[in-house]
Amino acid sequence: MTDGARSATRSGGARDLAGFTVGVTADRRRDELAALLQRRGARVVVAPALRIVPLADDTQLREATRSCVDRPPDVLVATTGIGMRGWLEAAHGWGLADPLRSALTDAYVVARGPKARAALRTAGLPDRWSPASETCEEVVEHLRRRGVAGQVVAMQLHGERQPECTRALEAAGATVIEVPVYRWAPPTDPAPLYRLVDLVAGRLVDAVTFTAAPAVEALLRAAGDRVDTVLDAFRADVLAAAVGAVTAEPLRRHGVPVRTPERARLGALVQTVVDELPGRAITCKAAGHLLTLRGHAAVIDGELRSLAPGPMAVLRELARHPGRVLSRTALLRALPRGADEHAVEMAVARLRAGLRAPRLVQTVVKRGYRLRVD
Repeated sequence: MTDGARSATRSGGARDLAGFTVGVTADRRRDELAALLQRRGARVVVAPALRIVPLADDTQLREATRSCVDRPPDVLVATTGIGMRGWLEAAHGWGLADPLRSALTDAYVVARGPKARAALRTAGLPDRWSPASETCEEVVEHLRRRGVAGQVVAMQLHGERQPECTRALEAAGATVIEVPVYRWAPPTDPAPLYRLVDLVAGRLVDAVTFTAAPAVEALLRAAGDRVDTVLDAFRADVLAAAVGAVTAEPLRRHGVPVRTPERARLGALVQTVVDELPGRAITCKAAGHLLTLRGHAAVIDGELRSLAPGPMAVLRELARHPGRVLSRTALLRALPRGADEHAVEMAVARLRAGLRAPRLVQTVVKRGYRLRVD
């Protein structure tokens, strides 16, 4: 580790996430998000939960576009920036871009969030209103209060249909044209997602980032019969960080505390992780050393030392009970399943070697081990 990295680990800065492991479930901008986290020192596990696929058959989108041109909507609801841009690009390919813009010009335009607003304004369709919560429910409630009886509402969809919103608007007397631009599909290679589920269930990852609500649901589906274990990990030790309230909602319904930035931006999401994880580090003085536990690594007197999962699990358990003697049986519970008491001894030996400070962990004959706190 360089002197600059040691200094940053002590005082924060370019490597404030050094020692922590963060999962990335995004697909479309995964490389950008991973690079931002790595720049802050994190170890990143990239595991796309879903991939965005253009509609294999554009028939539905083309029919919806024709419907909007033939019967200009009174209300346009833009849910996402990428979806709105994709719709206009598809219309351009069919020679319908100008008729579509003309049909949408006089509509009451609602942008569900800042990205949708930016796409609308670029297209010359400034929004008239935007929900504070960025939720479909708030959009529907606003339109119902405003009155939509007898009106045509064009609802630009992204990924999945929102039948509850459509039914609510139709119950209020509106005719809804659903405009499906993209659909979600499983990842081409699901192995990284199953690996991330393993890491979350074993609490071997410190945070997982989400940029879309369907990605949350896909990860929980991938957990299968371990979904309760995964949710318990998110409720206790693994930080769930979502780009916005809409993305966080599926986890919050399960009682998971989710951290979200004030602005739905990747940079702000990374800053949320930076603000949260270092505060979870455990720090103590032991055997004359300053020891800090950061995710999968220990920092001893400013030196970052990565440890394997077994030794790290033992060290974390000892640090949770500083100075207290823990039996081999107690430490065994912190190790991966299938381990025995011999595995505890091996983990302690590897821990001492990895820390390069053998006096930190003391053997108490016939009782177990303790962290030799000052």
